[in-house]
Amino acid sequence: MKLAVTIFCAMLASQILAADKMSDLQNIPFNDINDKPTSLKDYAGKVVLVVNVASKCGFTKQYTGLEALYLKYKDKGFVIIGVPSNDFGGQEPGTAEEIKTFCSSKFDVTFPLMAKVHVVGPEKNPLYTALTGPESAFPGEVKWNFQKFLIGRDGKLAGRFESKVTPESKPLVHAIEEALARN
Repeated sequence: MKLAVTIFCAMLASQILAADKMSDLQNIPFNDINDKPTSLKDYAGKVVLVVNVASKCGFTKQYTGLEALYLKYKDKGFVIIGVPSNDFGGQEPGTAEEIKTFCSSKFDVTFPLMAKVHVVGPEKNPLYTALTGPESAFPGEVKWNFQKFLIGRDGKLAGRFESKVTPESKPLVHAIEEALARN
């Protein structure tokens, strides 16, 4: 009897730890573009695509595709979170106001933007530490602007796509549609 109780307790503890790990990503605080505190918990139950963005990059034109993707799937529980970063080639030098104006005037961006952060280096934002660290399902440093991280409705990292993968690409669209189909 004691052995059965011990095994049950161990299994329960394991499930609790697994659930905690799953929600870890959602509990990481960061700020939106207006410097208001937020976290992925605000998007719980949604499929989230986190993209480190920059205004003066060769991939900046992906804003058009990202906005189209957002508009196509937002009513199905999908959201894109743009995370400005100046870490690669100084390609996002603007202030929060300049970034908002650029995104809305040049690309009609309506998906949420976050405050500018570091996605690499010693000042790396904790969200990116979790997305890229050794405990991540897809570990490894961000290599350039417009890398994409897909998070499922369960709060777990479901995919990672390099900068050259466009928002219209079949692999990314397929992954988003699969994540949306899961409950």
